[in-house]
Amino acid sequence: MRIARIEPFILHIPVTGGSIADSTHRISHWGVVGTKIVSEDGLTGYGFTGTHADLPSDRLITSCISDCYASLLIGEDASDHQRLWTKLARYPSLQWVGRAGITHLALAAVDVALWDLAAKKAGVPLWSHLGGARTNALEAYNTDIGWLSFSLEDLLKGSAKAVEEDGFTRLKIKVGHDDPNIDVERLAAVRKRVGSKVRIAIDGNGKWDLPTCQRFCALARDLDIYWFEEPMWYDDVSSHAKLARNTSIPIALGEQLYTVDAFRAFLDAGAVAYVQPDVTRLGGVTEYIQVADLALAHRLPVVPHAGEMSQVHVHMSYWHPASTILEYIPWIKDHFEEPANVVGGIFNQPQQAGASTTPLSASMERFGKSLR
Repeated sequence: MRIARIEPFILHIPVTGGSIADSTHRISHWGVVGTKIVSEDGLTGYGFTGTHADLPSDRLITSCISDCYASLLIGEDASDHQRLWTKLARYPSLQWVGRAGITHLALAAVDVALWDLAAKKAGVPLWSHLGGARTNALEAYNTDIGWLSFSLEDLLKGSAKAVEEDGFTRLKIKVGHDDPNIDVERLAAVRKRVGSKVRIAIDGNGKWDLPTCQRFCALARDLDIYWFEEPMWYDDVSSHAKLARNTSIPIALGEQLYTVDAFRAFLDAGAVAYVQPDVTRLGGVTEYIQVADLALAHRLPVVPHAGEMSQVHVHMSYWHPASTILEYIPWIKDHFEEPANVVGGIFNQPQQAGASTTPLSASMERFGKSLR
């Protein structure tokens, strides 16, 4: 299965409602930035990373794929995942300027495309190609109802609909106001509206410092928070470890970590309880597996961040024994041949061959952006 062509692409897809914001970001579109890999026998694999749909920086990713990685891939055996991953990730001149950021996002897109290609070659879904599903029911938690930019009225309305009409038993609410008392009031209102049986996680997107997080956790201790995600700056291991020792609310993080070594630092420090790798920020499926296995070795749950809006992660979560739940954000799902749909709070198990990353041709045409 020799690689014949590398064809990068950029899509900018509108988010729900036209615009959303958390404590540190405001966006109107989600970037699906990646590559199509075509083998000599005509098979095609698709992989992508997720971005904030900033065209200049998206073009840096596709340029890295076409100008740096393509020449290292053409003619190679597409099924040789580990060797190709190492060839790209450890290529001396790219390692000198990379190891995270642009080069790693590009690597993620390439690696996912190679795994998609391999599963298609085998004629099975990726979860089956990896070894089979460990469960028949992967539970979803709904993040798309909980943005910080939503009014309290809309937050309550969306939470109630997700639980009472759509069948979700898990929600995630964004926090991070300058005054954390506002967040406590919003969470208390959601808890009262949906009841005690619904599990509510929260996400700070790295906004607060340690003293603010400690005060907030003390105020929120009676709200039965399932986890506190990214409470502080993403790389601050010591502060997360201190917070973890001083609150009963479990700490979750990982969407901003690029390598297995970064995860190991948080795990060794006892700074994380829910491990949240993302194939689009790590070096694809290959490095994701390393992180998930590391979490399993620490007997910690793996709850992927849906930077690719669950298209790949639904496969990883059905397969890996440390995963039982997965984030649901529906922005891009309907632009793929096999959407990551949720019914009654449970993700559909993918049935088509591949990694569910094949975009619809109509979406490629409608939302595609020029690479130059």
